[in-house]
Amino acid sequence: MARFPRRRSGAPIAPKPTTRTALVRRESPAAPSTAATTTAAAPPRRTDSLARRLRRGGTKNVMVMAVAAGLVGTLAIPAYAFAPGTDGVQFGATAQTRLTQAQAQDVEVTEDVIAAPVSEDAYAATTAAEIEAARAAAEAEAARQAAAAAMTSYAASAAEYSAPAAVYGSADPASVFAVAQQYLGVPYVYGGATPAGFDCSGLVMYVYAQFGIDLPHSSSAQGAAGTQISIDQAVPGDLVVMSGHIGFYAGNGQILHAPYEGTVVRTQPIWTSDYWIVRI
Repeated sequence: MARFPRRRSGAPIAPKPTTRTALVRRESPAAPSTAATTTAAAPPRRTDSLARRLRRGGTKNVMVMAVAAGLVGTLAIPAYAFAPGTDGVQFGATAQTRLTQAQAQDVEVTEDVIAAPVSEDAYAATTAAEIEAARAAAEAEAARQAAAAAMTSYAASAAEYSAPAAVYGSADPASVFAVAQQYLGVPYVYGGATPAGFDCSGLVMYVYAQFGIDLPHSSSAQGAAGTQISIDQAVPGDLVVMSGHIGFYAGNGQILHAPYEGTVVRTQPIWTSDYWIVRI
């Protein structure tokens, strides 16, 4: 424990020094010991340090608040200082915007202005009907050429056949059908009426001519030359007549005939119900 020097009686009591400087000045004549001086001044030093810290803390708070206010102001500047509509070039309204916001306007066009030419791709699409018509025309042409070639061949060989003579007796259906079967396999030739080639009515005409019956070279005329009977009464040798075609009834719903170009005289089922039976 530090010892304080005794004060003389009757001497005035000096006020307690508040700082280290005052203590040194007062006690310098007496030159007390270093330990005593340091011990007596310790409490004022702590008080002075606390006061300085408080003063420095207040200054720092003021500086922090000032910096924060500056940052807030800086961040808020773009919100109002550079808003669109100001004099800044980058924020000014464009001419298109001003026109859009304006009222209705009139546009004058000079007389020498013409519409821009419009061009279209030069292509044409072929319809299904045109394709079908072209196909049918090609088939018809091919058939015509085949018929012409067949007729040329027929004309060369038909001369070998003279007009058929009446070599058979009664023209009953069974006898007629037996003669007609002799020509199975003869090629179809349009207009043909000999074993060199037959068409439908040419076959019928040639067969009946051998029984002394002269029929015209026409399917409709041959159908009108006989008597129509019911289909239930038909027997082989009767005539099967339909629109534009004729042949011999072969029994069991079949017909012996010369069908069309590219085929031969043959027997096949009747393919339609639109026919009638005629007996000569």
